[in-house]
Amino acid sequence: MTNLAPLILFAEITTVDQLIRAQIAKSLPEGMAISHLSVLNHLSSVKNEKTPMQLAKSFHVTKGAMTNTLSRLATSGYIHIRPDQNDARRKKVTISESGLEAQRSAINTITPVLAKVINKLGQEKADSVLPIIRQLRHILSD
Repeated sequence: MTNLAPLILFAEITTVDQLIRAQIAKSLPEGMAISHLSVLNHLSSVKNEKTPMQLAKSFHVTKGAMTNTLSRLATSGYIHIRPDQNDARRKKVTISESGLEAQRSAINTITPVLAKVINKLGQEKADSVLPIIRQLRHILSD
């Protein structure tokens, strides 16, 4: 492994990320961004309410960036934001029924795009690289 190998590896990962994000963004419903879908996916998979700060930490973004995303989702009616009963300075966020419908619709529109990529790559290769990608994520999350 040369000294450039780590740079080449992460350049490839970054390029793949940019390319798949562009493909997904093109196929999302009008007005929905990838960040919106990511938050809706997260909220649809958790049972309890989340604070904007908890969401910001989950997505490794600033509270301001998360507040902007949440504001757009609330304006669209996809989430509910309410004051925390124990601390009025804090907010609690949940997904709305409309948000669940929007999330399902978006998933249905991007699934063929993602399936096409996996079909070209081959399911066996995709399955073999997944543990490595997960391991990288865990290493970088620490």
